[in-house]
Amino acid sequence: MPLKIKKRDNIWHYSGTVAGRRLRGTTRTSDKRTAQRVAAEVEAKAWQSHLDGPGATLTFAQASIAYRQAGHSTRFLNQVEDYWRDTLVPSITGAAIRQMALKLYPCHSNATLNRQAIVPAQAIINYAAELEWCAPIRVKRFKVNAETKTPASIEWVEAFSSQAYADGLPHLAALCLFMFGTGARRGEACALTWDDVELFKKTAIINQTKINERRVAHLQSPVIAALANIPSNRNPDEFVFKYASGESVGQVWKNVIKRAGIDELSPHCCRHGFATGMLRDGYDAKTVAASGGWKDAVTVMRYYAHALEDPTVTDALFGTKSTQTSK
Repeated sequence: MPLKIKKRDNIWHYSGTVAGRRLRGTTRTSDKRTAQRVAAEVEAKAWQSHLDGPGATLTFAQASIAYRQAGHSTRFLNQVEDYWRDTLVPSITGAAIRQMALKLYPCHSNATLNRQAIVPAQAIINYAAELEWCAPIRVKRFKVNAETKTPASIEWVEAFSSQAYADGLPHLAALCLFMFGTGARRGEACALTWDDVELFKKTAIINQTKINERRVAHLQSPVIAALANIPSNRNPDEFVFKYASGESVGQVWKNVIKRAGIDELSPHCCRHGFATGMLRDGYDAKTVAASGGWKDAVTVMRYYAHALEDPTVTDALFGTKSTQTSK
């Protein structure tokens, strides 16, 4: 039976049964002709969904709502959602997603295009595919030239921290030690509040925004001492390191490096140093991943394992130590 419209409180509403489904709702208009068009569109979509499956009328907005409700990371979603809105998911192609990335971030690197546009759009659609609402989608990533990153060593961290203390920046020294000791990302560390820290228990709760999980990190003695030396009232909601975001660390970090006369490494190199140091100390990749908050051991081995540039390491096969110093 076709949908009928009825006026209530000066607004037209539709109701009726289409393809065995009872439908009712508001047209959000007081104009009868517009209301009739709205009701006809609702009826047409209902028939299309009945004949072609739920994916035929699935919009990106609907898929995104389900993705959010499932508790997945909302990082970078807003701009992608605003771009697609009520676009039907079956009409979205991999090429269209690449074009979206270029339009949203025209002056950014390929790595940013992949991370902030392609990944979230693909994740939303493929989550809908897991619910059997549509077909999965594959999107070709923009080519990114892999950079050789230098992990921070304990010697570098100590030199940086000493200079930060000398500059009257105990919170920056503690930040460096904390990232190196826990493997925390810069943004995760800056979001740490005193409510997340238990100095006597030697633990800190880190909210991992990238994978939308929380983990309890162990705090080593040098890290505890650095945290204890930060001037603070220890208010539960107060940021431990006093930075509003990871981005606000950049310039002051570079200034300390310049005055210390050490290699220019980014804050992320401390997290890099955590993984590389643990691996070189003989811990397996799965343990390193769990301790530092990586999604899996494969990621650790792919991006954080570095071969020692020392040909004499093979002496270990005969029970003797390397005769060279690793780089």
